[in-house]
Amino acid sequence: MQENIVSAPELAEQGKQKIEWVKRNMPILQQIDDDFREQQYFRGLRVLVCIHLEAKTAYLAQVFASGGAEVAVTGSNPHSTKDDIVAALAADGLHVYARYGATQKEMRQYMNWALDLRPNIVIDDGGDLAELLQTERQELIPEVWGACEETTTGVLRAKARAKAGALDFPVVLINDARCKYLFDNYHGTGQSVWDGVMRTTNLVISGKTIVIIGYGWCGKGCAERAKGLGANVIICEIDPIKAADALMHGLRVMPMSEASLIGDIFLTATGCKRVIRKEHYERMKDGAILCNAGHFKIEFDLQELADLSVEQKEMRKNITGFRLADGRWLNLLGEGDLVNIACADGHPAEIMDTSFALQALSGRYVVQNHGQLNKDVHRVPDEIDEEIARLKLKGSGVSIDELLPEQEKYLVSWKDV
Repeated sequence: MQENIVSAPELAEQGKQKIEWVKRNMPILQQIDDDFREQQYFRGLRVLVCIHLEAKTAYLAQVFASGGAEVAVTGSNPHSTKDDIVAALAADGLHVYARYGATQKEMRQYMNWALDLRPNIVIDDGGDLAELLQTERQELIPEVWGACEETTTGVLRAKARAKAGALDFPVVLINDARCKYLFDNYHGTGQSVWDGVMRTTNLVISGKTIVIIGYGWCGKGCAERAKGLGANVIICEIDPIKAADALMHGLRVMPMSEASLIGDIFLTATGCKRVIRKEHYERMKDGAILCNAGHFKIEFDLQELADLSVEQKEMRKNITGFRLADGRWLNLLGEGDLVNIACADGHPAEIMDTSFALQALSGRYVVQNHGQLNKDVHRVPDEIDEEIARLKLKGSGVSIDELLPEQEKYLVSWKDV
């Protein structure tokens, strides 16, 4: 294996402190950690984790190590990598290849070095690692038992490959689990996006017109929090059902061609490319703010923005200003990367507790069902979803009702019982 890439080894103690803090606030993963340590489900196996590399991800990697795995970690985005966390993981004996601000070429090299682990289980975020594995590192595929995919973008890519018969190993769709989209996508994105925007701009949200492109679970969570902060919210959608849902939630719905004229802040949350492009930039008011809650920066056509501009400069940390020929400035946050991670600390620990519990238990599921899962996409089993919800309640000191035997019988019978 390649030696670890650690930009700031002197920050290891700072990184360990951050990991310890999130660990204290992730009771589900703590319970899973105890079980993994005792049962050693991953003894003799190799696990590769490629997720936004910050403290919560680090704890997930450590949980796999507790279960007996040899673990390699790399980042899924150069602007979300925290160098102190990298240093802490390296000091903990894991293989780690990442640094803040890495170039795309370096990112690809780091992924390749991580793949040299010859992983049995891949924990991915966005599908870049799985794609690299299936295009350039196919010699490793016979050793891959399966992958677990975190995000909408990665799920779409896996489903597209599966539909074309081009998926080379089983992929468990973490993003489609109820404990993922109901907590992470809705509550997590809803809070962390506005944390990133407010922290970066130091501007008020109340009274501003916010245009959210995409009304899936992430867009819905962001819209509800923006309303709570006093914003006027506009939704742009292509799905008529989602658009009608937004309307029923009291939000304004219109095409981007209209919204681009009146928005103060534009937030993308689609998982698609070029949802904001030249025709929209040309209509935006002076001082408009652009930010992304989708996985990749391709939600903006950044080349068209650069071509339209006659000047670019750093307006403030993590804010790039683009001056257009008529004197208007458009302000891009976090270079178009995920605003909640590039400009803040990502989702709260309590939220990622459920998401990373899904990753951990789905990884266990792949191990326990090795040889039985075909080369296709797979839902997280309902039993895992419900197990995590019960652990969530237990960790919160909450109990719930249970059905009586006669009620269970009633609910599954077609007779009047």
